[in-house]
Amino acid sequence: MTRSTGNVFRDLGFSTDEAESLRVRADLLLNLQKAMAARKLKQGEAAELLGVSQPRVSDLMRGRIDLFNSETLIDMLAKLGVRTRLVLQFSRRPLGVAWSAPHRAASAGPGAATPRSR
Repeated sequence: MTRSTGNVFRDLGFSTDEAESLRVRADLLLNLQKAMAARKLKQGEAAELLGVSQPRVSDLMRGRIDLFNSETLIDMLAKLGVRTRLVLQFSRRPLGVAWSAPHRAASAGPGAATPRSR
């Protein structure tokens, strides 16, 4: 038995970045489906509210996640009166890239503020 990573898309073999994108879109899509179900909207009614075609709503209802980006799904949720909040969580694993303070531009003149002179 293989232990889950907590992201079904990662478990299916998608790259870490693609798996996270798919997870976010899946969450948005599921919430959109729930919002339409709670309002008992027929596909034609939902299409009119969302400003899309009925076949586009059919794609939503069938879970065609590959046809929608996050921004589109957030916009559709907003049209249904659902506010979306983005929560960022930093990875616990090291990324292998060290952070460094910005360097003073070569064109900066005398007296220009640098990270150390502030």
